[in-house]
Amino acid sequence: MEQLVKSMYDLIVETSTNLPYDVRKAVAAAKAKENAGTRAALSLGTITENIQMADENVSPICQDTGMPTFEIKVPVGVNQIQMKKAICEAIEQATKDGKLRPNSVDSLTGENSGNNLGGGTPVIHFEQWEEDYIDARLILKGGGCENKNIQYSLPAELEGLGRAGRDLDGIRKCIMHSVYQAQGQGCSAGFIGVGIGGDRSASYLLAKEQLFRTVDDTNQNPDLAKLEDYVMENANKLGIGTMGFGGEATLLGCKIGSMNRLPASFFVSVAYNCWAFRRLGVHLNADTGEITNWLYKDGEKVEFANEEVAATTEKQDVREVVLQAPITEEQIRELRVGDVVIINGMLHTGRDAIHHHLMEHEAPIDLNGQVIYHCGPVMLKDEEGNWHVKAAGPTTSIREEPYQGDIMKKFGIRAVIGKGGMGPKTLKALEEHGGVYLNAIGGAAQYYADCIKEVKGVDLMEFGIPEAMWHLEVEGFAAIVTMDSHGNSLHADVDKSSLEKLAQFAERVY
Repeated sequence: MEQLVKSMYDLIVETSTNLPYDVRKAVAAAKAKENAGTRAALSLGTITENIQMADENVSPICQDTGMPTFEIKVPVGVNQIQMKKAICEAIEQATKDGKLRPNSVDSLTGENSGNNLGGGTPVIHFEQWEEDYIDARLILKGGGCENKNIQYSLPAELEGLGRAGRDLDGIRKCIMHSVYQAQGQGCSAGFIGVGIGGDRSASYLLAKEQLFRTVDDTNQNPDLAKLEDYVMENANKLGIGTMGFGGEATLLGCKIGSMNRLPASFFVSVAYNCWAFRRLGVHLNADTGEITNWLYKDGEKVEFANEEVAATTEKQDVREVVLQAPITEEQIRELRVGDVVIINGMLHTGRDAIHHHLMEHEAPIDLNGQVIYHCGPVMLKDEEGNWHVKAAGPTTSIREEPYQGDIMKKFGIRAVIGKGGMGPKTLKALEEHGGVYLNAIGGAAQYYADCIKEVKGVDLMEFGIPEAMWHLEVEGFAAIVTMDSHGNSLHADVDKSSLEKLAQFAERVY
């Protein structure tokens, strides 16, 4: 049991901190295709630097370590109850050590268990097989990309593509639409797993199972292999790009599986995964629990230190502006979409619970002229009782759309940092109030943690570590203006242009 716990712990830590080799190759290939000096190239540069930092620090690649999901094949006779106990013990220890963020929240009370254990957490799927060893695979899929999963029931009318029927061409349209609807909110460039058929739950499960395939494998079904190639070629023509900033790389991998269905039902489910595709596996000795082999580590490990982007044909002029709170309205009005803002001084984190709280209560500190960071960091307390940031990338901002504009006006907040952009209500408030939305690079949790020099305090800890309001002193914290106080939104522009490009795929192909 002790050895099995250690093996599961090692699998969890390695998955959280060390990106698989096939994923690294896909990221490197995307970086090589981008035009130097563009927002997409700058983003990919940050991403590859973050991957290296996670390796060196043995810290989470992304602060959202997601829902731990295990797919385990065991020989007949292996005690699955004991194995589940070992996994839970390893999960709890990894959370305590700052390798996982406490992500298990009671759906009714909102209480965070603090140890990543609770009803339905972690997810463990067992299957028996006739081999004499255990095959254990783990995926850590964060909430931002999980929220961009989508399921279609055919026939259906799809925006930009028209009718999708109950055939291979209808499936094609669903997959293309799924990439369009994700935009940059799932931390593109991303990967998708597609499940065709089954009932609603089985279809989604099949889609997620596709994510355990290697990026460079070939589908055994020739029709699905052809469809995977089609999607990879054409999804990148939508121009959504890294983080939704526009660019050459929107999709890094597409894997499709199918199963039988009921005559009345035809589901196509898509599981979207961000560039921080944390998926590893091991073979275990069934008697001792020792690791005998690591999976997804074939070939040479890709290092990014000397990677270069392609020669530029579309280099963009980038203006850098340094800000330190409190920020004035005049300073905000000078900013335009495309500017890079470097923040020194204080940031204050605020996610779902904080925004809901601030709608009906006063803020624990004076937020006039301040910056709110949509972030749920991984935090550890040392023996002296001081907090340290282990990972601190942005969370998806669109969840705060119902609150953000009202809260900015109520408290005088001048800047919001997040990822994926926000909607028309927030854009209108930015224009009226004099505010700005800054897009940080999703998943770059080590890059941004390195900018945090000190934790100055924390409020509303009753919401749990990810949802509390952390007061962080930063230096050199860089983000891009994607929504300004003049009514401009890069996200709206990319959405419009990618929808226009999507329409070219409306004609029947299959």
